[in-house]
Amino acid sequence: MANTAAANEALFNREILPHADSLKAFAYSLTRSEADADDLVQETFIKAFRAIASYEQGSNARAWLFKIMKNAFINDYRKRERRPRQVDYEEVTNFHREEGAANLSSYVDPREEVFGMLLGDEATRAFDGLSADGQQVILLCVMENFKYEEAAELMGVPVGTVRSKLFRAKDALKAKLGTYAADNYGIRDVRGSKNKS
Repeated sequence: MANTAAANEALFNREILPHADSLKAFAYSLTRSEADADDLVQETFIKAFRAIASYEQGSNARAWLFKIMKNAFINDYRKRERRPRQVDYEEVTNFHREEGAANLSSYVDPREEVFGMLLGDEATRAFDGLSADGQQVILLCVMENFKYEEAAELMGVPVGTVRSKLFRAKDALKAKLGTYAADNYGIRDVRGSKNKS
């Protein structure tokens, strides 16, 4: 039994833990809150560790983890919807005591932290301007290289919907970044235009 526990722990450390950064980005795309994303990643790792015996060694660990995370998020969302919204009294009184807005000057958008190393400032702003579904499909299909079928399963939508959401999200990014590239660097997208020279 001790030998099995050690083997499961080694498997977890080798195949599951390396996906922490990907899980953090996906968790943030679901929760839109850094603290909630951290909690969701932790919950996902706990659930994965408990279920490690059912994990097939050498299979797609990342897809397995993303599925666990998505299910945990949905279950947590359902629980929260059934209970009344709670407000932290101390947080509200501290906000008013410190004249409100002065407290916001040190605020850092967690999305900048999550995607800052992957994308430049302008790309991050363009990404932030996408809908939650657009961000999620870009994250899964472009940044994490999931197949359309895998992304569809994780998002709970048909494959065709993933393709259409991805097309719209890429089109929106192209429009935002194309204008930026043209205005600041003189770079123009000439694909599809005929060369008249």
